Formats: sequence, C-alpha cells, structure tokens
Amino acid sequence: MEQVMTALQTALDTVTGFFAAYPIAVSWYTAFIRFIFPVLAVLILFRAVRSLLKIPHTPETWGQLSLPNGAPMLLTHWENIIGRGKNCDVFLNYPSISRQHAALCRSEEGEWTIYDLGSKGGTLVNGQPVESSASVKMGDTITLGGVPLVFLPQTVAERETLEEQRRAERPAAMWPSFLWLTVFQVLACLQLIAATGTEATVMLPLAFLGLTVVMWLYVAVLRCTRCVGFEMETIAFFLSTLSLAVTASSAPGSLFKQFCAILLGLVLFLVLGLFLRDLDRVRRTRWLMAAAAIGLLGITLVFGRSKYGAVNWISLGPLSFQPSEIAKLCYIFAGSATLERLFHKRNITLFIVLTGVCIGLLGLMSDFGTAAIFFVTFLVIAYLRSGDFATLSLICGGAVFGAGIIVKFKPYILSRFASWGHAWEAASTTGYQQTRTMSAAASGGLLGMGAGKGWLHRIPAADTDLVFGMLCEEWGLLIAVLAVCAIITLAFFAVRACRVGRSSYYIIAACAAGSLLVFQTCLNVFGSVDLLPLTGVTFPFVSNGGSAMMSAWGLLAFLKATDTRENASFAIRRGPGRELTEEARLRAEPVGDPFAEKEESHEED
Repeated sequence: MEQVMTALQTALDTVTGFFAAYPIAVSWYTAFIRFIFPVLAVLILFRAVRSLLKIPHTPETWGQLSLPNGAPMLLTHWENIIGRGKNCDVFLNYPSISRQHAALCRSEEGEWTIYDLGSKGGTLVNGQPVESSASVKMGDTITLGGVPLVFLPQTVAERETLEEQRRAERPAAMWPSFLWLTVFQVLACLQLIAATGTEATVMLPLAFLGLTVVMWLYVAVLRCTRCVGFEMETIAFFLSTLSLAVTASSAPGSLFKQFCAILLGLVLFLVLGLFLRDLDRVRRTRWLMAAAAIGLLGITLVFGRSKYGAVNWISLGPLSFQPSEIAKLCYIFAGSATLERLFHKRNITLFIVLTGVCIGLLGLMSDFGTAAIFFVTFLVIAYLRSGDFATLSLICGGAVFGAGIIVKFKPYILSRFASWGHAWEAASTTGYQQTRTMSAAASGGLLGMGAGKGWLHRIPAADTDLVFGMLCEEWGLLIAVLAVCAIITLAFFAVRACRVGRSSYYIIAACAAGSLLVFQTCLNVFGSVDLLPLTGVTFPFVSNGGSAMMSAWGLLAFLKATDTRENASFAIRRGPGRELTEEARLRAEPVGDPFAEKEESHEED
C-alpha cells in the first residue's frame, strides 16, 4: 500500500509540475473542457432518462376474474380493488356493485384473500357470505352484488403473449452511459488538479478513482446475477461525481469522508432494497421503524449541538452526523402501508400521531427546513392512504395553527425569513449568503468558470445549503439544470410506476420518496436564489455531507423497489427460502417473472 501511495504521489507531482511549468496549458484545458462537460452530461443522462420515462410498462398478471359472459378481467396487482368506481383496479359496471365493493389481495406465499369493503350488495365465495374476509382459491366463484365471477389462472397463450411484451420492455443497457461517466470523472479530476495546483493531494485522484471502481464493480456484480436496469444508479453516480467535485473545491480535507459516505450510501441502498423485497418482513418491522424515527429525533433534541441555529447534529469524537436524515427513511418506511391495513381507519390516525411527534421534535430543534420536508411527505402519504381531500384540509389547518403556536413561543424564528425576497436590500446582513450565491451563479454563465475556479466556496455553507450556486458558478447553468432534471426524473418514474405496482406499500413509499427528493431540491435551489426562504436543507446526492448522501441513496431504494420491469435489479421476489406447494406456485408465479427459474429450484436470494 505504501508503494502504491508513493507511486500515486509521484504521478500527481509530475502532473502538477507540468501545470505549474506551463500555466497557459491550464487555461487552454479549462477553456476547452467547459464545452465538453455539458455534452458528456447529456450523453450520460439521456439513455437513463429516456429509459425511465419512455418505455411502457406492461403490467404483471397474477390471475383473472371471468365475467358471466366469459370476458376476462386481469388482476395486475397483488392488491386489487374491485368495484363500480372508474378508479378501481377491476372496473365492473353493474348497478348492484358498490363503487368500492371488495378487495382481492395476494400474500407472498401466493394465497389470495377477499375483503368486503362494506358493500351494499354483499360478497360471497362459493355461495358463503363474506363477513370481513375469506380465503379464495383458483376455480372459486366470487359473487359481488349478485354478479358471479370465476377466479381463474391465466391461459398459456395469454402468458406467452405478455411474456413477449415484457421482454421487449427490458431496461436499456447503461454501459455507454457508464463509459461516458468514466470519461467525465477522469476529466473532472484533471480539471480539479489543474485548478488546485501544487496544493493538490493524492486524495483527490484516489476519491475519483475509487468512485469509478465502485461504480463498475457494482454493475459487474449485479450483471452476474442477470440483473439489468441501472438507470437510477446512473443518475445517482453522476450526481455523486458532482458532489465529489464540489467537495474538492470547497473542502479538500473532506474528500475521503465524502467518498466513504457515497460508499456507505450504496451499501444502504443495497441492504434496504433487499429488505424491501419481503413484504411480510416489511410489515413486521414498521413499528420498529416508527420507534427509530422518534428515537433518532429525540436523541438529537437531548444530545444534539446547534449549527446555523438548529439543534440537528450529533458529535461522536471527530465524527458528526444528522440523525434527522436517517429519520426520513424510517418515517417513509413506517408511514407506507399495504392495502389491507388501509381498510382500518385507526391506522391513518396512528400515522398522524407519528407525524405530529416527529414534526414537534423538529420544531423544538428549530430545524424547520426538515420539518417542512416531513410535512410535505406526510401530505403525500396521507392522500395516497386515504384519498380524502377534506381530511387533508383539516390537517393543513392544524399545521398552520401549530406553526403559529411555535412562532408565539419562538418569535426569533420570524427574523430568519425577514430577508426573503429582499436579499439585496440586506446584502451585508441577513441577505449576505443569497446575494453572493446569485452573483456567483451569474458569473458562471451557461458553461461555468471551471471546476475549482470559483470563489463562492469561501462563503459559509456554500457546498451544502448553497450548492446550487456552486454548480452554476463552476459547472455552468446547463449542468446545474441537468442535475435538477435528474432528480425530477426519479419522481416521474415513481408516478408512472404506480400503474403497475405490485402492492400499495411500494407505491406509497416510492411516491413519498420521490416527492421528498423533489421538494428538498426545490427548497435548496429556490432558497439559494431567494425565491424561497433559505431553510438550510441539502441538494440530494450533490451537497457535501455524509448523512445527506446516505439518506439520498436510501430514498433511492424505495424508488428501485417499485421497478417491476423484467430483470430489473431489485425486482421484488417472495421471501428467501420459502418452500411452496405446486398449487401455490402456480397461483403465485406472475407473467414474465424474471426470477421464475430461481424460485422453481428453491434457491435462496
């Protein structure tokens, strides 16, 4: 290891010596590379964005209901609402059927259960009334409001047709994007070395080299398991590369820490993604996650230290982290719910209590940026769980009342927003950060001044709360806008995936994670240019900070879990090592299941 480090330092000294001897070469390289970086960024993101947004998703089919006239109604989810409402998963236009008559749900073992949703016409299985729920098997007759439906598996011809459609929708190959991203990383590293000069340390090339190796190693390992579909990871690695570049400009001594944060974030992404594949295990862990969210915020309130006016940091020796970033993951994990849990209204009440406790603790910590993020995430989850605008209106009214109470007891909070919209009028006081950020962003233009060539990094929080300004200054408006669009793409994918999601849990979690990422990005971007109050939140994946980086990768796992395309990396399987009967296997096996061969051989995941 010592010899390797010596060799790297010698090579770095040679490069920096050349740049020192020929300063004109640095100027020409920076001038030329400013035009190349936006082109590379477009090449990196184009395939990933197009694949996430353009490829249609053919739903998986888990069975069908045969109508009295013989027409099939396909079951494309694990949880299916049946009724006369046009938003139902199975739409039956019969006057005797209620708008939301019943729900037909599948367990991970392939067992089906039907729930009566308080219908007027009643629900029967093989002539027996269903009081609340009843088990259903293939071949059973389900009668809804006097309309008989036969529960059947798919025919072989139907299965083959859908399998062919799903194979045609395989995710796009991402290796061209990874090649362009590797070129981007090499050129960015050289630019930063040229800008830093003789002050450059060996950690600079090591961090970029390490990210490149980790990126390709990740793809190679998952490709060995026949997995494809790395669009989300492409976006995350691209934004993480920008994070390393921002850190190298503003805090070179934190490069190793930021690289480790990216590595730990990737590990969290994999672990959480694997954990989410077993829905039964997720159900059992929800209460633990709720307690973890409250515990993390409570510990921060008691033992945390204040930074920029908010008590949201915990220090352990030389290390410091923000527990609230991990609490976001626990909150979404606990707040999402499967369909059968949504039948019980008390569950939404418990979720409101959880939200009130979390936001109350954040208010006591004076971390109002994170409190706003929690509240917006709550609105998304609460609407998806209840679909009731009236309830949400009452909740919003209660939130406004609660905010008024907090301001009453902490009037100094209003002073933080006094410069909102008037930053230039207080350029030397409360608007100091925003005015410098806007000036730096304007000086960058479309192409930027070059990585490491800016001056905004001298302003406090430039690489965290004001990082959008650093991107505009050093990398140009084009790349800064592409970074924002990359985050928005992830949220659009979550919305599109709702149509083919297997369980309401994955749909709610993905939409909540996507909304959180977009809202947090908006607060960071608009706050730094004085379009919104500066709330002190980070830009996902880009801002310097270990806790924020790990949180962003963890949120990405919720988005990945809802990807049901064939051979997608985290396509959801049944729990590992479960032995199924032949009858249950036939019921459970979906059309085009990319893991059917592994399940038939009973291999563990």
